[in-house]
Amino acid sequence: MGLARPGDTCWGSHYRTVMHVLFLYRSIKKVLFRIGKESKGAEANGAQTMLTVFKSFEFVFLLHVMNEIFGYTNDLCVALQKREQDIVNAMDLLEFTKIELDVLRQDSGWKEFLNKVISFCEKHKVKVVDMNGKYIPQQRSRQFYRGGINYHRFHADMFLGIIDRQVQELNNRFDEVNTELLRCMASFSPANSFAAFNAENLIKLAKFYPHDFTFEEMNQLPFQLNQYINEMRNDDNFKNLRSLAELPMMLVKEEKVSRYDIVYKLLKLVLLPPVATAGVERIFSIMNFVKNKLRNKMGQKFLNGCLVTFIEREFFFQAKDQDIISYFSGH
Repeated sequence: MGLARPGDTCWGSHYRTVMHVLFLYRSIKKVLFRIGKESKGAEANGAQTMLTVFKSFEFVFLLHVMNEIFGYTNDLCVALQKREQDIVNAMDLLEFTKIELDVLRQDSGWKEFLNKVISFCEKHKVKVVDMNGKYIPQQRSRQFYRGGINYHRFHADMFLGIIDRQVQELNNRFDEVNTELLRCMASFSPANSFAAFNAENLIKLAKFYPHDFTFEEMNQLPFQLNQYINEMRNDDNFKNLRSLAELPMMLVKEEKVSRYDIVYKLLKLVLLPPVATAGVERIFSIMNFVKNKLRNKMGQKFLNGCLVTFIEREFFFQAKDQDIISYFSGH
């Protein structure tokens, strides 16, 4: 257990950091106290300032808010970041997450949460503020929130505000169109003998890609889907499939691609969004290694070249240095 730097695109790392801070709270407080007492200069001043914030009710409150939010959204994040995404499970988790966050923002959820924070404060000897008292900002000017009371600041501004922003973020990322698209994609899932199959949803899904299907293909798709699902459910080779990633491989292996060419084309389009999303996150993570403080002024062309060689390094490791030298020297 430690306090590793959270990743920029791996949200689970933020959750682990928050959990570790909660678990190591007493130890971290002791370390900050010792640094502030035994060190000198800026290091001592920084540790003392940090300790003041660390021991405040506001810090503990926000730490618990983050733990609650990450706790309710972690399963959804894990499901969306899997290499072989289970779309059916992800969409169910999305709905459950919204419901849990809505329950959390109710009066009963607030009271239960506040009791949890107060219990933590009493255990670690952190002064609990009077909710009806005047709010005093931590490490900020008193002009920051003049005349406010603690209840409004902690309940409305922090607790409800953070939950509402999280729900809004989920709604923005999974709006009505995106949700409908994902639910239609989920109808392709082969799990439990194609239990999620829905021909109407798959026909609707094909309409999201008007430039990829001709008029004749759209007209033929319903008939091909009926033949496809009847054969899939009666073929023992397809009964134990669990994920969308396994389905096209089995179709190729059993040489059924030409028979269900329209269905196979739609299936390939379904598999593109998860791969594209994972690829973008991967590139943003890698960019932190390539464009660091020593290389922060590189041009776009040079950056693209460095990213390609870094991302595809397993392929480039196979190239011999002498071959590369010979190629660029023109020999």
